[in-house]
Amino acid sequence: MPLRLILPNMVTLLALCSGLTAVRMAYEGRWEFAVGAVLIAAVLDALDGRVARLLKGTSRFGAELDSLADFVNFGVTPALMLYLWILKEAGSIGWIAALAFAISAALRLARFNVALDDPDKPAWAVQFFTGVPAPAGALTVLIPIYWGFLGVLPQWPEFAPGVALFTIGIAFLMISRLPTYSGKTVGTRIRRDYVLPLFVVAVLLVALTVSYPFQVVALVSALYLVSIPFAWQSHRKLLLADRNLASDDDGDCEDTDLDHLGDKHKGDAS
Repeated sequence: MPLRLILPNMVTLLALCSGLTAVRMAYEGRWEFAVGAVLIAAVLDALDGRVARLLKGTSRFGAELDSLADFVNFGVTPALMLYLWILKEAGSIGWIAALAFAISAALRLARFNVALDDPDKPAWAVQFFTGVPAPAGALTVLIPIYWGFLGVLPQWPEFAPGVALFTIGIAFLMISRLPTYSGKTVGTRIRRDYVLPLFVVAVLLVALTVSYPFQVVALVSALYLVSIPFAWQSHRKLLLADRNLASDDDGDCEDTDLDHLGDKHKGDAS
């Protein structure tokens, strides 16, 4: 087996190891390391597909392994982390919320795999996901833990029912039909005069993330939730434009057919 087929799967397995390590850190009460392990798993998940395409090492085995790893990393792991953090204080309701999130992650990944085989998707559909993707859902559902680190949400039993409702809400966003930005087309082409400022912004973002990791992650997660209505609006505009274009094309085709039909009649008469 060529190395180019093995390397992407190794990245996926490293992401899986990171996600499972987050569960261990949570059981040991080392929450900063647990959240960091989930973030590393998310970064590795974003890299494995790109590594596979770069090396031309995509395979059916790699796709299936990636889906299984995503379910563990972004479905099971965040659910267990939240349960150990505060949901257990809500009793059965807290466990039901954790189950709902994990199951929604599995359903979301299954629907994503099926949608890959859809040949009727328009070209602009690559700009959007259907529902919140599993990695974004995992990082977003951990907002109560980020707020706990920042002192905004104390780890009090009274807050457990509210966190359970928040967890169920993110679970429904994952399996919903709401369009969300995919980010796949962002940064594919950069103007030359933007290259150096982009380097500066990237360095600043890395420095802020290293210095204030939980503040940055909490802010980015909140901004992602805020972006969902804008994604829905953009998707709706493109969909309506597509439908209008299709209806115009149908009208033109009917006119053309009538013209040809008239020409045919003239030919028959001659």
